[in-house]
This record gives sequence, C-alpha cells and structure tokens, in this order.
Amino acid sequence: MLRIRAFEDAAEHLSQGGVSAFGAATGQAARVRGPLHLSTGQEAVAAGVCHHLQRGDLLTSTHRGHGHTLAKGADTTRMMCELFGRATGSNGGKGGSMHIADFSVGMLGANGVVAAGLPIAVGAAHALKLRGAPKVVACFFGDGAINRGPFLEALNWAAAYALPVLFVCEDNRWSATTATAATTAGEGAAARAAALGVPAESVDGNDVEAVCDAAGRLLQQVRNGQGPRLLHALTYRVKGHVSVDPAQYRDAEAHAAAVQDDPIERAAARWRALGGSGRTLQVLAEQARTEIDAARQVAEAAPWPEAQAAFEDVMDTGAGRWF
Repeated sequence: MLRIRAFEDAAEHLSQGGVSAFGAATGQAARVRGPLHLSTGQEAVAAGVCHHLQRGDLLTSTHRGHGHTLAKGADTTRMMCELFGRATGSNGGKGGSMHIADFSVGMLGANGVVAAGLPIAVGAAHALKLRGAPKVVACFFGDGAINRGPFLEALNWAAAYALPVLFVCEDNRWSATTATAATTAGEGAAARAAALGVPAESVDGNDVEAVCDAAGRLLQQVRNGQGPRLLHALTYRVKGHVSVDPAQYRDAEAHAAAVQDDPIERAAARWRALGGSGRTLQVLAEQARTEIDAARQVAEAAPWPEAQAAFEDVMDTGAGRWF
C-alpha cells in the first residue's frame, strides 16, 4: 500500500511539472505526459485482492491501473519508464499510464475504455478453462462500469460457463465528474451480480484486512471450480478524475470527511493496536519513497523509442495497411 501511494504521489507531481516527487516544484515542464488517472486512497483494494494472486494468475484493470499493476508484482522502474514514454518501459513506452500492462506478471492491461477490461478478463478466463490451467483471473472495474453493456455481457458469459474469474468492483463513488449514485438505479453491483447468478460479497474497501479476508474466501471458491464471484469494495477517489483535475464539483465538506478515512492510516492504526512499531511503519514509508524516486531517476535518463518501433506490435492486414 505504501509503495502504491508513493508511486501515485510521484506520478501526480511529475505530471504537473517538476523533477523531485517529494521536493519543491521546479517550474520545469511535466515529465509524465497525457492523461494520468490516480488510484490514491484506493490502495487497500489492490493490496487486499492481489495478496491472494499467484504469479501465473491473470489480471485486468481500469484506467486507474497503477495500483493493481504494482500489487500484482510489476517492477516499479519499468512502470515509471513506461509513464515517461521511454523504450525501457514495460510496454516500450507506447502504452503510458492509461494502457500500462506487464504480461510477465500476468497483468493484461489497464484500459482507457470504461468496462472494456471485463470482456477481456472473461475471454482470458475462458481460455484458462479450455486449457485446463489451474489459474484464475481478477477483473478490476469501477462503479461506473456496471451501467455499461460489457458488465452484463461479461458476468452472464462467466456465469453461463462457470469461468474462473473474480470480478472486483472498485466502487470509488465517482464516474468522472458525476457522483455515481445519481446515475445508478437499484441496489448496485452486488445485486446485479446476484441477479445473473454470480454470488457477491460487499466489503469496506478502505479496510485492507476486510478486503483481504473477503477476497481470500471468494478466490478460493473460484479456484475450487465453483464459477465466478464478485467482490464489491466501497472506497473513495481522493483525487480528481485526472491528475490536473481540482475536482471542484465535489462538496468540500463531504470530501474532507471521506479523505480522513485513509486506508493506509487505518492499517497503520491497526498495526499499532496489535503492538507493531511506529518506527517500522516510518521505515517502510521511507523505503517506498526511496524506491520510487530511484525509479524516477532511471526513467529520466532512459532512451526514447526508436522511430521504427512505431511499426512493431501492430497488425499487418496484408494489404499494406497497418492498424
């Protein structure tokens, strides 16, 4: 959780200008270009779910994919190089933040299209079942995705074929600049899943222990061949829709109250209550910041992709056209 927070804090700063993720602004141009969607404040969901995933398990993400990618085991330096658009990035500098992926750890990709990761996850899960592979897929999506067609299609297909996939609704209460509750009818993700025959469980997404326990139970059922499951984790999107969005459309008082329920602070309080050392937490936070700043330095110096790389990883239709 601390590593994810440090990465997001650095990425946010670097997208707004400046070099040091933890120092004063320098006035230099932004180092990370393009849309940057942060998962700050949602760390408990990524950490709690991915704690149970094995390296060979697969994962699909949303446009807020940094936390999921890190929790799945991706290398921070390659990720930072990818955000910088450098050739040494996990996708050769072509994906950037919103399409970051790392197949080496089973992370099939973030996605710029809301709900688009759901059918990808189901396709991957169906492939695993056909091959008889003892692996599962974790599919992260936001609360806004449940109002789009792919949610229905994906859960229906997964239930009809008893596929090994855990759907994780990371409910941060906002769909871009609109409060999701204002545009969502009925009882939400868990009720809709149940209507499709997918057993669901709701959990406090800011309590990493609760998420971990619930995800562990559901993933064990999935691994046992009992078909798909859904975890509805209620959390909060601390930052704006993108890193340069001040989110002035939110009620200031309600936002301030929500921010106080920080999942990292809650976990730290739990750690101390169990007799853990505050100094240990401080050291872990320092180590995380040091690791991410080292990744930033490498990314700063990394080479840009060669022009020829634009013609790699694309499909030739055979008619001389590239897509």
